[in-house]
Amino acid sequence: MAGSIVHFEINTKDAARAKSFYTSLFGWKYKDSEIPGIEYYVIDGVEPGGAINPMQSDQKSPVVYFGTDDIDATLRKVKESGGKAGEKLPIPTQGYFAACADPDGNAFSLFQSDPSVTMEMETGAREARA
Repeated sequence: MAGSIVHFEINTKDAARAKSFYTSLFGWKYKDSEIPGIEYYVIDGVEPGGAINPMQSDQKSPVVYFGTDDIDATLRKVKESGGKAGEKLPIPTQGYFAACADPDGNAFSLFQSDPSVTMEMETGAREARA
């Protein structure tokens, strides 16, 4: 359903420390995302899905992902409504995501499920950004 929370990420600069902390706190277990070149640990068995994400930025709060049936249309709506929207990026075998912020600067992401997304789409997207 559009607007439902479908995923969350806990950002960290020390993945081993974060995994140890949340395992101690909640008993979480993890599996590697197996996305080549990406360190990202999926939390096994939680709803909605979640992950430990070694930070690529200085963001210190969790990121919530909202589901959408049409990420391109939703990204346009974010901009039209006064928010900020990043570019849509592929996640092989999962779909697409995009980082956004509301008019107050609160970070969130969008996610559109599409299991047909391939690694070649990811490689092409990386080359296009370079």
